[in-house]
Amino acid sequence: MSKKYDKLGNDVFNKVEKINSELFTLTYGALVTQLIKDYEDIEQVNIKLEQMGYNIGIRLIEEFLAKSGIGRCSDFIETAEVIAKVGFKMFLGVNAHVGDWDADRKEFHLTIEDNPLIDFVELPDQYKHKLYYSNILCGVMRGALEMVQMKVKCTFVKCTLSDDSTSEIKVVLEEVLSDMIPVGYD
Repeated sequence: MSKKYDKLGNDVFNKVEKINSELFTLTYGALVTQLIKDYEDIEQVNIKLEQMGYNIGIRLIEEFLAKSGIGRCSDFIETAEVIAKVGFKMFLGVNAHVGDWDADRKEFHLTIEDNPLIDFVELPDQYKHKLYYSNILCGVMRGALEMVQMKVKCTFVKCTLSDDSTSEIKVVLEEVLSDMIPVGYD
């Protein structure tokens, strides 16, 4: 299954319109810097980044589904592979790996190779292990998955900016939401 999604991720990445990665990275850095100035409390910055990502994710899922041609995933394991191999490749041009599944297959860790959001970034010591600089990615995944009926919790557990060896996000499936149509919308 992984090879299939590797190929699909590369195919979709080659088709989508691209922007200059340096411009994207520097713009994101300016956004994070401004949030730090506005909120001063680093935990509030982390929350705001996640909320911004959530708002992006609930809109981004439509583009993802339309351009990738992927239908409904059969289970959470397939969903994780699609996120790692197609989603991250399509929107960030990077590969991610799924691992560390729990026994119930409702929790996994996503390891990001070469996170483009952290290029040119060096965190001051007072923000290491406090500021989750790429926390917007957690929000994007939460928002996108909620739109396909999966309530998840995403948290950064490792970040190379905080001197960890990798960037890693923990994703926990909390609930599969009802697929019912609201009253009056049939």
